[in-house]
Amino acid sequence: MILRLALLFIVGLTLSLPGRAVETLRVLTWPGYADSDLVQAFEKKFDVRVVVSFVGSDDVLREKISANRGGDFDVFAANTAEMQHYIDQKLVVPLQLSNIPNTANQLPRFRNSESIPGITRLGDVYAVPYTYSEMGLIFDRKQFKEAPTSLAAMWDPKYRGSVLAFDTSSHNFSIASLVLAGEPFRIEDKNFKRVANHLIALRRNVLTFYTLPEESVELFRRHSVALMFANYGKQQLKLLRDAGVDVGYAIPVEGALAWLDCWAVTRGAKNKNLAERWINYMLDNKVSSELTRRQGLSNTIEADTTTRETDKIIWLEPVEDDKRRAALWGRIISGDLPGRF
Repeated sequence: MILRLALLFIVGLTLSLPGRAVETLRVLTWPGYADSDLVQAFEKKFDVRVVVSFVGSDDVLREKISANRGGDFDVFAANTAEMQHYIDQKLVVPLQLSNIPNTANQLPRFRNSESIPGITRLGDVYAVPYTYSEMGLIFDRKQFKEAPTSLAAMWDPKYRGSVLAFDTSSHNFSIASLVLAGEPFRIEDKNFKRVANHLIALRRNVLTFYTLPEESVELFRRHSVALMFANYGKQQLKLLRDAGVDVGYAIPVEGALAWLDCWAVTRGAKNKNLAERWINYMLDNKVSSELTRRQGLSNTIEADTTTRETDKIIWLEPVEDDKRRAALWGRIISGDLPGRF
């Protein structure tokens, strides 16, 4: 009888205790980087909850990470050119690579952190490469007898209203400068007006400016688009082909801007070790392979044989004045006339 009462007391005490709080990992990333089934597998493996938020441009990413000094998220993905901003602003913390053992499985050029501009500072590693792609031109084979060879095709009045471009300040100034035979990341003061006016001309020639890959696919199909600047590269190419659209992909003679996205941990991370576990999980062979299979993006574990050695690839770098570009782009997209620049 005493034993039975004791057991009942223990059971009652257990039931009355508050439920154990489940730790939450807050992830900020790009579409396609954190599919729900992969997130659920991570949650199950580490007995945690993951809240994923998505962004569609570098400008929005900066806003979200800068707000509350990075305290709203634990881990996020950004390209190498952007990482220097986060390091400068002390919004990210150095990584403990021993907590990310899957880095040992990466291709040699991604294992050597010091050789990748933007992810190290004074010997500390602040980001780990995850995926990359060049930003080529996607074209409708029915409307192009031959693949477009130049970025200038986006300005061709022949395709007015049938061009899609990406809604971002930095990349658009870079490609406009390239078309005008200038430097993509170091636009001189005397050339800014000319580049801005060229972007106004682009605004007049495009159907619209998209933000997300899925949005671009829908617009491409619905409006019989002829040409698109593929900010998401082969990810968009795969989405369109999966949708049954007959499209081609071209690297322009001026060169294709190329991004290398990395995972980093914010200064406001609640559990840095858990954030590093997430990065390690993303570098798992199976998870990285799924990224390539589903999104068409290259990963840092498997060699990509689709890009030719003769293709001109221009890796993103920090620009001369990102705030100036953002301010001018805001005016351009809102409809300012050339004479006002």
